[in-house]
Amino acid sequence: MAEAPPTSAPYGSWVSPITADRIVAGTVGLGQPALDGGDVYWVEGRPSEAGRNVLVRRTADGRVDDLLPPPWNVRSRVHEYGGGAYAVRNGFVVFSHDGDGRLYKLDANDPASAPAPLTPPTAERDLRYADIAFDSVHNRVLCVREDHRAGGGGEPVNALVGVALDPAGEGDEGTVLADGTDFVSSPALSPDGALLAFLTWDHPNMPWDGTELVVGRLGEDGMLAATRRVAGGREVSVFQPQWLADGSLVFAADPTGWWNLYRLRAPLGSGKAEPVWPVEAEVGLPQWVFGMSTVGVLGDGRLAVARCDRGIWSLHLLDPESGAAEAVTTPYEAIDDVRAVGDTVVFVGGAPTLPRTVALLDLRSGETTPLKRSTGDVPDAGSRSVPQAVEFPTTGGRTAFGFFYPPANAGFAAPPGERPPLIVLSHGGPTGASETTLSLGIQFWTSRGFAVLDVNYGGSTGYGRAYRERLDGEWGIVDVDDCCNGARFLADQGLADGARLAIRGGSAGGYTTLAALAFRDVFAAGASRYGISDLETMATDTHKFESRYLDRLVGPYPAERGRYVERSPIHHLAGFDAPLLLLQGLEDKVVPPDQSVRMYEAVKAKGVPVAYVPFAGEQHGFRQAANIKRALEAELYFFGRVFGFTPADPIEPVEIANL
Repeated sequence: MAEAPPTSAPYGSWVSPITADRIVAGTVGLGQPALDGGDVYWVEGRPSEAGRNVLVRRTADGRVDDLLPPPWNVRSRVHEYGGGAYAVRNGFVVFSHDGDGRLYKLDANDPASAPAPLTPPTAERDLRYADIAFDSVHNRVLCVREDHRAGGGGEPVNALVGVALDPAGEGDEGTVLADGTDFVSSPALSPDGALLAFLTWDHPNMPWDGTELVVGRLGEDGMLAATRRVAGGREVSVFQPQWLADGSLVFAADPTGWWNLYRLRAPLGSGKAEPVWPVEAEVGLPQWVFGMSTVGVLGDGRLAVARCDRGIWSLHLLDPESGAAEAVTTPYEAIDDVRAVGDTVVFVGGAPTLPRTVALLDLRSGETTPLKRSTGDVPDAGSRSVPQAVEFPTTGGRTAFGFFYPPANAGFAAPPGERPPLIVLSHGGPTGASETTLSLGIQFWTSRGFAVLDVNYGGSTGYGRAYRERLDGEWGIVDVDDCCNGARFLADQGLADGARLAIRGGSAGGYTTLAALAFRDVFAAGASRYGISDLETMATDTHKFESRYLDRLVGPYPAERGRYVERSPIHHLAGFDAPLLLLQGLEDKVVPPDQSVRMYEAVKAKGVPVAYVPFAGEQHGFRQAANIKRALEAELYFFGRVFGFTPADPIEPVEIANL
């Protein structure tokens, strides 16, 4: 029987099988995998459980269980973004509970075991812990502690501490091993337990700008002595130090302009680090959260290494002695969270036809087994858009990059001559990167008849330090130019309707969205999720981790206050002529809600169509299923109103002022 011809309907109005309900019903966040003997652990962020982070274990015999029932929530808020929220060894788990910020221990092998607190209670999570590593010699864990008890508006104090596994009284708040710098991370203990490596950095640096790798000797009392800075500096970023069995130290660093691997054979000696695998590609990441990993140490001394070439990741086996590398065939082209034990590698991977997946690679058989996918609901080929890597000319005679998704829905076709509306995605960070992993959030749009351009604007990672540093002093200019030029490029190619170009993004991507509307005349609409409208408040009213971030991206504050005002959309309302949607969590500590409220009121007073949708109980990023659904549908409704099409979905209307 011949297939029915596609139904003719305007772009944006197509009936899509990828509904907001379908997205939130079966989608979970995945991260922080770990190997413990034959068992694999990971954390699932579940929108269906109000965003609870659940520790999951798959045993060697294939049984998968949640290790902690509600209300336990395995999450850290150090740096507000967290990460590194648990560690496991021989079935013994230490984790941070979001409900109170305390560390707890759990015997995962004892079904009757209940979590026992290791650290004392404090008000409002005043003591927070992350980046946990076991120190069996001293019967403790090593971790980063963030102390918010200073009061008086002072910054919290970050330190590397040791927390006893058998504390007295209400708990051990931690013995300070290293402090005196603004930030510390990545504690790594040598195989014999004698040496400790870790990273430090100070304002105004972010960890991808410059960090120092420090190594010290632990005494019998567990205190740190004879520390030495062995790599890194103000303009060299070190990432993920790890020990090899022979006592040498490997790490990623970017003195050549690329995060490459280096090896230090005698960390407390006088020798210098040697390059292990010099390539014009990245084997490191911007350390936005704790516990990030691109390298795992195998039992035979080789390294399992994730490598990024122009935005595409692959897995390799590297001999640190010879530098010989062998590519490993997997179905994934986005790879992170790499861990290894023996001849087994676990990582989180994704591909254009595969969602984020906790995957297990057995090097003996060469087989890669998916253990958990972020969604089991993969759209069929007829309603799935496959990304195309694009390079396009941008300001200053340079080239920028992105991934283009054309509209895709086998059941529908647009009327002759109509071109699709385009949504330009500006990722967060802004030191972040877009990847090609299957995203139902993107397919939601393309299956309804939108084209999507996911831009890796100047400042993104994955293309070397020089590309990342294009944004230094130029935030609000380079990123905006690249998003505008990418949209124009596709419109000129006939791949998008030049009159229906939209831009959307969250956090820093929300700032790029607002700046594009304020300072350029390219986009006909924009949607900002918890976006920054006033750069000055990001220098005076944000959390410690990012409080000096803009020194490099914009300029030192207050010396360059004029530049902050000049680049802040809230101060340039004359440029706002395009409709704007603002989505905002009311408990956001990174971008406080008043930024979106002020922008809404100002644009409304100007007479431009604008809508504001607040979300109670949400922080920086939406985690609850009902709110994720509402945010997505609100954007579809908004774009339908301003672009003149009627979505096929039944959607609760959004109140749009001035429309």
